[in-house]
Amino acid sequence: MASSFLAGTSAAPSMTSWSESWGKCTSSFPTSAYIAYGGALAISWFIFELVAEREWTSVATLSVVAHFLGVVMLCVQVVSSSSGVGVSARALMLDAIALAFRLSSTLNFWGYLPSDASADYLHPICDMCSFALICYLLNKVLRTHRDTYQEDEDGMRLGPLVAVCCFLGILLHGDLDENFFADSFWMSGLFISVVQVLPQYWLILQSGGRMQALTAHYIAATALERILSGMFMWHSRAYITCAPWVGNFQHAIYAILLAHIIHLAILSDFAYHYFRTVLPNLGRSAINLQVDHTVYI
Repeated sequence: MASSFLAGTSAAPSMTSWSESWGKCTSSFPTSAYIAYGGALAISWFIFELVAEREWTSVATLSVVAHFLGVVMLCVQVVSSSSGVGVSARALMLDAIALAFRLSSTLNFWGYLPSDASADYLHPICDMCSFALICYLLNKVLRTHRDTYQEDEDGMRLGPLVAVCCFLGILLHGDLDENFFADSFWMSGLFISVVQVLPQYWLILQSGGRMQALTAHYIAATALERILSGMFMWHSRAYITCAPWVGNFQHAIYAILLAHIIHLAILSDFAYHYFRTVLPNLGRSAINLQVDHTVYI
């Protein structure tokens, strides 16, 4: 049985006010997006070369830089088009919750931070900046540009997702912070970050595959974040411990690595459409993912 998340049945987009906002998109890639990419590369070089002094563990800090870049891409999209079309507020809410849970651990404890100097300030600062920008985006989408927000299409329920992630976070948490609440919050934040992209996917499907290119770059940055984070977790697997349930089996590290694999599996379907459609149209601000609307059984 073959299936594809993005190759599911998609309802035709309704003729609401948001559909007219596609006309606000410029025909070229915003200059500020190129500046954001250049800034992210410069910051990454600064962290790896000068702050972390080429320590391998700095990939953990580079992963949050990648996430910050993705959020900046969405900000550029919303500001340059003066529109909230194509942006899932529910995905942003999940992202904010995941960051808040992670920061509740990393701002108070050192357990899940890299061992190099970038952990002192840069790692939590990047997360706090991402959180602030997400709050800004939510204000823009839900208030300033409310008339362009695709509320009917952005209808995925968040309650069950958050509840399941929190339950698993409490059940499978490690003990690196040596604090039940901090460890549970960190693990719950990881699980929420895995499902965070699902509302954005849902919105793309409900919009008939239509999306702005910077939304695709945001999701691609999310994939890069997960790859870098997974590299750090694999490198640190021997140090991630928990109170085992059976014998000496350390379930926490397996839960963390499995979460990264599941996230990349979710993103892999998008990657196919990304490389097929987005990369050949890097100079365009709006693209169509050419989603196949048939259901594969």
